[in-house]
Amino acid sequence: MAAPVLISATLSAQGVFSNKTQSILEKVIQDYPNHFYNIKGELIGQALQTARYKSILQLPGSSSCTITLYTASPEGSGWSCTVLEAADFTQAKKKFAEIYGQISNSIITAGGGGQKTFILSGQYEEPVEERKVSHVLFSLLPGMGEMKKLKVELSLLEEANGWKISLSVQDRDPKEESQFAVN
Repeated sequence: MAAPVLISATLSAQGVFSNKTQSILEKVIQDYPNHFYNIKGELIGQALQTARYKSILQLPGSSSCTITLYTASPEGSGWSCTVLEAADFTQAKKKFAEIYGQISNSIITAGGGGQKTFILSGQYEEPVEERKVSHVLFSLLPGMGEMKKLKVELSLLEEANGWKISLSVQDRDPKEESQFAVN
């Protein structure tokens, strides 16, 4: 009788359970090969090499979720969601860890007609207030086909008014992102 309980506890700890954040993230990842076409809402802004749209999928409690399409070479797309904005570092750090726990080791079914199963894997690093920025970069395992380019990033960063947590799905390196920002 103890073994099934142990197995159940192990599965929950690995993120196999379903939750709203994981469920929405899975839908976003499933639409990644379509450049988020099926979850794209109204146009928010346009620049020479980018266009930004509202996302019709929102994470629970998020203030804004957007899709950015890049027309410059190399072309690409990204989905980004501001999950929390808080003045208090301790509150932001706690939420960051909670979101990591909700999505880490999640099982994601995606990949078009073949419907492949992936595990969302990323190494957690404890946020430290003095560092000003913390990131967890997730990848889909096994990395194959066009899903190999996909990057999922959870970030906590200090801004003028406090701390901001965002979750993004994109095919560009997050470090390149600032070069293509839409104002």
